[in-house]
Amino acid sequence: MSISSLAHQYRPALYRQILRSRTGRAAIASRTYATTLTNTHHRPYTFHIGASWAGKPEDPASKRKVPFPPDTLIGGWRDKMLSRPKTIPSRDAGEDFFFVQEGVSFGVADGVGGWVDSGVDPSLFSQSLMYHAHRYSRNAWAGEPEIDPTMDYEEREQIEGWEMTPYECLDLAYGGVLREKFVQAGSSTACIISLNASSGVLRSANLGDSGFSVIRGTSIIYHQKVQTHFFNCPKQLTKLPPNAGRKFARACVDSPNEADTFEMKLRDGDIVVAYTDGFSDNVFPVEMVRICRLLSRAGGPEDERVQMMADRMVEYSRDAARQGMFFRGGKPDDVTIIVSLVRETS
Repeated sequence: MSISSLAHQYRPALYRQILRSRTGRAAIASRTYATTLTNTHHRPYTFHIGASWAGKPEDPASKRKVPFPPDTLIGGWRDKMLSRPKTIPSRDAGEDFFFVQEGVSFGVADGVGGWVDSGVDPSLFSQSLMYHAHRYSRNAWAGEPEIDPTMDYEEREQIEGWEMTPYECLDLAYGGVLREKFVQAGSSTACIISLNASSGVLRSANLGDSGFSVIRGTSIIYHQKVQTHFFNCPKQLTKLPPNAGRKFARACVDSPNEADTFEMKLRDGDIVVAYTDGFSDNVFPVEMVRICRLLSRAGGPEDERVQMMADRMVEYSRDAARQGMFFRGGKPDDVTIIVSLVRETS
């Protein structure tokens, strides 16, 4: 099949991924060279990232869940993500999940709990979605690597690679979930963020009622709006079971095309907080700012400080839910938080 016919047959994100896979051994060699350049090149921005999570207490009357086995690709990756150090005790992330590709991107997803009534484990969809987002984001650059200007244009193209946008990552990850045989059905919201260490540009794609905020000083300079069909029904990526028929005729089946996308230039000291609705439903934005500003002045390495922020916000949201401090639609829920502190290094 010719390259021109591929462009017409596939979605743009998948088309670009296929082009990369067709470059053969030369591309692999270039990728190795580019990775070396990327790792040694001094970049003007660094991002310190912390993640924390806590699943809500399980309902004893609910059906027994069958998770991804630990010896599978997704099961092993899930356990690796859950082994990240944090202070909040929790067995897992419940129906939430997340990914962190250090220095490149991160994301959160919230499996829609309504599938439990149909005998479906919502966590399988969110875990699979984040696994594939992580897998595809590894092909993206944290910033533009240096190149040899004497090289031919095609050689430079192979080394430069491409910066995958969060929308493209979400689109490809959703396709990965649809191909997963272990995930028979389910749906999830999602928020994916990329950070460019060369330009300091944040890009995002958000579908549903997960989201993120950017804090600068004592103010929130950007707050992602939620996307809903109606109360307690967020926009969501969905996989219907085989031969669904009329049983799921009213299911919400949204497309990555409907995700809100956003782009902004970050500054030194900015704090980016991504979260699922278990946080945003129970905590006022002003409390989030207060926690971040207080802990940003604490001593110790910055990696430890952002982890403290993430842990404290998870703890605070759980306390608010337990004590009845319900805000917009608030209730005990799974909570996942990722915090990134921006530093300009030059």
